[in-house]
Amino acid sequence: MKRVARNRRGRTRSDAMWVVGVLSGTSADGVSACLARVAGEGIATRARVAAYRRAPFSASLRARIHAAAAGALPGPALLAEIVALDALLGERFALATRSVLRAAGPRLAARARLVGLHGQTIAHFPARRAGSARSAGTLQIGSAAIVAERTGLAVVSDFRRRDMAAGGEGAPLVPFLDFALFARPGRRRALLNIGGIANVTLLPGEGGVERVRAFDTGPGNMLLDGAIESATGGRILFDRGGARARAGRVSRPLLEWLLWHPFVALAPPKSADRADFGGAWRSDAEHAASRLSLSLPDLLATLVAFTAETVARPVARAFDGGPPDEMLVSGGGARNRALLDALAARLPATHVAPLPDAGQAKEALLFAVLAREHVLGRPGNVPSATGAARAVVLGAYTPAPGEPPRFGR
Repeated sequence: MKRVARNRRGRTRSDAMWVVGVLSGTSADGVSACLARVAGEGIATRARVAAYRRAPFSASLRARIHAAAAGALPGPALLAEIVALDALLGERFALATRSVLRAAGPRLAARARLVGLHGQTIAHFPARRAGSARSAGTLQIGSAAIVAERTGLAVVSDFRRRDMAAGGEGAPLVPFLDFALFARPGRRRALLNIGGIANVTLLPGEGGVERVRAFDTGPGNMLLDGAIESATGGRILFDRGGARARAGRVSRPLLEWLLWHPFVALAPPKSADRADFGGAWRSDAEHAASRLSLSLPDLLATLVAFTAETVARPVARAFDGGPPDEMLVSGGGARNRALLDALAARLPATHVAPLPDAGQAKEALLFAVLAREHVLGRPGNVPSATGAARAVVLGAYTPAPGEPPRFGR
């Protein structure tokens, strides 16, 4: 991404800062990191990505993360594995941070002062799944202390918990960035990110951030990736370009069964986790596909149709005047032509296209921006999207080695 800038609604009141954003997404397929110059505050934020790097995880590490997230180990062993993964992923995130700084070059690397570390989600229990707001919680691993020690930079991490403490879902957090960078007067836009889980931000084209709505729509790539990985014994991890799905035919009986998932009928605000579409439900889905004797292309085509439908249903009625004028798609799913075609067919009045330039680095950029908002003492959540009672400062601060205390004794 050469240049990302927007919103002219306020004057910049703070100096620019060079920040690294780093994360591993719900799919647990690798680390994304960017170095960005971030200026302005709140909705007057301006950001420019100077360097971006992505490093894939090995199949064995990916399997370990998914097993831990699924609780597939007995109690003590699960705790030991989460602790081990926290340290291991901390090292990986530190390595990714150093890698993107090298890519940016010594002049820009020397300006970096901060890392926005989302980490790897291992559990996410909003009130809906936890049983009550008092039991809601979330866990992202990848040690911020290790990242600070290995890079020499201060780290802001643990972005989701404060929103949940204020009564929110802790997700999605991307509406803050979407509004600041992509809102256009008079243009109704949907910003769709398709990772393991898909989420959408709805920008009405008028009014302030309080009018923005956003929510997780359901599965993004996770069912598609899981199906092809299972069918090929782990030899193939994803359907490149959606080629196999495009060769298949949608099974209406299976699609109708999939659409009975309770998450589909939930009203926003809502957030999802891999566990929502795993476990017993995924086993039942696999049995249903087996009983129908579906080929792999037909199964993938049906899962594409399911994913597209979970997005299209709420988006089609998102605005009073009808569907959005355009939908800009980012994340790994933006490269799945079958999925983009399915979305375009389901939303004929909406122009559906991959987000140019910014798409690859968007999630990493989000956490760079939110880290800077934290050190400025500025809220980073959008209550109309997460359901929180109020806007709150997100994240926890880990100082750089040798950094003086932020508060006096």
